[in-house]
Amino acid sequence: MTRVAVVQGGPSSEAEVSRASAASVSKALAAAGHDVTRVELGAGTAEELRRWGGEVVFPVSHGAVGEDGCLQGLLEVLGLPYVGSGVLASALAMDKRAAKVHFAARGLPVAPGLAFGAGDGVPRELGRRALAEIGARLVVKPCSNGSAIGVALLEAATDESVGDAIARALEVDDVVLVEHFARGREVTCGVLEGRALPPTEIRSPHDAFYTYEARYAPGRSLHECPASLPDGVAERVREVAEAAFAALGCRDLARVDFVVGDDGDPSAVTLLEVNTLPGFTETSLFPEAAAVAGVPMPELCHRLVAAALARGAARRNPSIPLPK
Repeated sequence: MTRVAVVQGGPSSEAEVSRASAASVSKALAAAGHDVTRVELGAGTAEELRRWGGEVVFPVSHGAVGEDGCLQGLLEVLGLPYVGSGVLASALAMDKRAAKVHFAARGLPVAPGLAFGAGDGVPRELGRRALAEIGARLVVKPCSNGSAIGVALLEAATDESVGDAIARALEVDDVVLVEHFARGREVTCGVLEGRALPPTEIRSPHDAFYTYEARYAPGRSLHECPASLPDGVAERVREVAEAAFAALGCRDLARVDFVVGDDGDPSAVTLLEVNTLPGFTETSLFPEAAAVAGVPMPELCHRLVAAALARGAARRNPSIPLPK
């Protein structure tokens, strides 16, 4: 039996999703025989973890502060082993602009696009530039947010519609990405311990795309795992998922999102982003794909905890005296 602290919540728009994930993870860890404590992410987290005195931390705090390297840095300062990617990989994956630089350097298939900050100009002028450089089929999304919050898809964009979408996205983030909207099938692929799980196709018949509501309302989306993809495409998705995981230096687990198909080419694969702390709710994709691969939720959570425990706390080097 291992004493595990599951860290949830935090100052993020995805805090409620995180608490739902924490409930599922805690239940699975208890079923696997572990002693579980749930800890809310906030100003008192460090002191609460010190008093707890356990062995491994399992972060499930989605979004800002919990998933972007901040919590991971705190755990390294405290000398606590933890599940998931380290500080740098967490920060890179959360910043979609930075992640795309690493993906492009590895030759991975990303959508052409632009990044704008609040000080870069009037939203409508930025929209006009995006139309001129990318085209009229666009997706506008916050650079460092998750769960499709603040995302807009535009099939026949205008200066006004792109400008409005940029302005709304800037309400939830300091940087906005405007990218070519690849029209195709929404596919995601989990990566567990560096190896891709079976890809999943996501259908959202009641929504324009895989929105926040489609993700977390029971029955709002349909998941097909393994996805019925054309010959060779499933292998390509898995290959790119593993490469994206490696490009950012991720460890333990991640979920990699794609669009498959664009402009009449059903085999086109566009890499969207990597999520280093994917959801673990009852409707979440990562544990569902793991189960299809023969790893039920209690075993999945146990394996992640065991890997963190075996890895131990971040390395500490001894202090070197100043020369005299």
